[in-house]
Amino acid sequence: MQESSSGLARNPRLAEFVLALGGFGIGTSEFVIMGLMNRVAEDLAVTVPQVGYAISSYALGVVVGAPLISALAARVPKRALLIALMLVFAVGNIASAMAPGFWSFVGLRFLAGLPHGAYFGVAALVAAGAVPVDQRARAIARVMMGLTVAILIGAPLGTWAGNLFGWQIAFAGVGVIALLTALLIRLCVPVQPFDAQASPLRELSALVKQRVLVTIAIACIGCGGMFSIFSYVMPTLTQQAGMREALGPLVLVIFGLGSIAGNLVGGRMADKNLMRAIPTILVWCAVVQGLFYFAANQVWSGLLFVGLVGTSMALAPSLQTRLMDVAEDAQTMAASMNHAAFNGANALGAWLAGLVISAGFSWSSTGLVGTGLALCGLVIFAWGRWLEKRAEAPRQPVAQGHK
Repeated sequence: MQESSSGLARNPRLAEFVLALGGFGIGTSEFVIMGLMNRVAEDLAVTVPQVGYAISSYALGVVVGAPLISALAARVPKRALLIALMLVFAVGNIASAMAPGFWSFVGLRFLAGLPHGAYFGVAALVAAGAVPVDQRARAIARVMMGLTVAILIGAPLGTWAGNLFGWQIAFAGVGVIALLTALLIRLCVPVQPFDAQASPLRELSALVKQRVLVTIAIACIGCGGMFSIFSYVMPTLTQQAGMREALGPLVLVIFGLGSIAGNLVGGRMADKNLMRAIPTILVWCAVVQGLFYFAANQVWSGLLFVGLVGTSMALAPSLQTRLMDVAEDAQTMAASMNHAAFNGANALGAWLAGLVISAGFSWSSTGLVGTGLALCGLVIFAWGRWLEKRAEAPRQPVAQGHK
């Protein structure tokens, strides 16, 4: 068993790689359907917009599964829970590939989405617990890299294979990755101390903690700008900037590279000074997303800013670490809700951007939506800090009187 008496992994990089592999499978499953919508629609005899129900069903599974699994599995050892989550994810994806009809496919995408938030939340806790405390955010960032590499490699590769051999092969392949991850978790991820006091009620207490709710709100709103741009990036560049559709895979690669860079830099910033990192990254998001509005008029400047928008992923390890710090006893619930909030950001950003475009504004106006959401996230952060300082203020005179 690869663990020390202190609970730190003897080979934390190997454990992080295994956990990131699961994230790679999850990310591929989430994003690959966007490139296979035409094939799915044709095979299941529905329209392309109807395939969007399957995407929404998966996202709903994430939002429902994160709090539900975190509460019900409060007393399950983390390694065992990770294995179980990967097995459910494998079943959901393999069954999706075998779906006999459209509505069964939609239902199975919901099943596949259930483990998403809980897996990333528990994986972050395990990775953070396997390294010294001053390396937590970087460990979380390395686990999260599985998701960003899925955007860079997994989804494009799955799209290529699905269009060549049938869309089912993409989901079946993800199922195989999940089964392999479950096995490797058993072999390579250390067992961590079991909390005998854990309970569903204690985990649910995270949902009423002020600092937890503020952090989740930052994730749900402040991160929405990245998704507002990414959801419409292809029509923005092809119809406004005049980019050839053949460059579509390059757009995904550039966004993926930006996501990886942002994830790694964000983890390092969070380890150095967490409470300075979050507002700094939000300001960066507001600037680059706002500049995308102008850059998207030209192909190459638009592509450059697609990568810069991808660096908004720097918020993920920072907010994940913050939730771990403020969750107190409800660690699993808080960590899992971060990913439910990111899916909420996805829905919010895409919805607001769609409203703006439908109102007659340019495609690149999605960048202005992004700036507005990032600034709203910054306001929420400042408000949360003000609430914290106000709550601490009555105790400060007492403490000074004892000096």
